[in-house]
Amino acid sequence: MEDEHVCVDNLVEHLGLRVPGIPAPGAFYGVFDGHGGADAACFVRKNILKFITEDCHFPNSIEKAIRSAFVKADHAIADSQSLDRNSGTTALTVLISGRTLLVANAGDCRAVLGKRGRAVELSRDHKPSCTVERLRIENLGGTVFDGYLNGQLAVARAIGDWHMKGSKGSACPLTPEPEFREVRLTEEDEFLIIGCDGLWDVMSSQFAVSMVRKELMEHNDPQRCSRELVQEALRRDCCDNLTVVVVCFSADPPPQIEVPRFRVRRSISMEGLHTLKGALDSNV
Repeated sequence: MEDEHVCVDNLVEHLGLRVPGIPAPGAFYGVFDGHGGADAACFVRKNILKFITEDCHFPNSIEKAIRSAFVKADHAIADSQSLDRNSGTTALTVLISGRTLLVANAGDCRAVLGKRGRAVELSRDHKPSCTVERLRIENLGGTVFDGYLNGQLAVARAIGDWHMKGSKGSACPLTPEPEFREVRLTEEDEFLIIGCDGLWDVMSSQFAVSMVRKELMEHNDPQRCSRELVQEALRRDCCDNLTVVVVCFSADPPPQIEVPRFRVRRSISMEGLHTLKGALDSNV
C-alpha cells in the first residue's frame, strides 16, 4: 500500500493563523497514489501544504502557489539523500476557500462533484494514451507504448520518478505540473469524492456519486461512505491500491430528489438519467 492522503477540514486552525485572502475556515484535501515505493507519496503528503502556504504567491495567486509547490516537491525528492528518488506519486489536491473550490491534479487520481445526484468530473485522468497527453509526450521526445509512457509508466504526470527524468528544469515527457479546475460551489453541490485510480478502474463516476448520495441519505457519515466505496471496489475485484475521501458541503443529508411523473412509462434508472443529463449538459 503506497497511497497517502491528507484531510484538513479547518485550514485556519491547522495553520495556526488567520490567512489573508482565505475566508475562514478554509479546507485542504489530497490523495497521493505512490508507485515504486512509498517514499514519494509520503514526502508529498507531509510537505505539499507547507510548500503551498510558504510560497511567495500564496494567497494572492493560489494557482501559481500550488503549481510551484508541486514542482518544489518534485525537485526536493531529486535532491534528497534519504528518499528513493526513483519512487514516484500522482497527486490530486483540493483547496476550498469560501465557496471557491480549486482542484490541482497531476496523474490519474480523480475528483468528482456530487451535484444533486449527478456526477461532475473536476479532473482529467492523465493517462499516456490520452490524446492531449500523448501529443505532449511525443512533442518532448517521449513515446507511448502499449499505454505506457516510454513503455514504463502508466501515468503521464507524476512527482518523483527521477529515473525517467533529465536534469531539473529541463523539459521532460513526464511532468509534475498539475492541471487545474476551479468551480464556484452552489446549493446544488452536495459532496466531493476524491480517489485514486484503483476506485475508478472498477466503477464509473456516476455510480460512485449515486452510491454515496444514497448512503448519506441513510446515515449522513462521509467517512463511512469512503469505507463503503472501498468495500464496493473490492467486491468488484479491484487489485490496486484504494484510497477514497468523501467531503460533504453541508451538515444535513442530501434531500430527496423529486422525479416528475410521466404518462409514458420509462425504463431508465436514476443513475442512467443523471448520466444522460450530464452528457447533454457537456454538449451545450
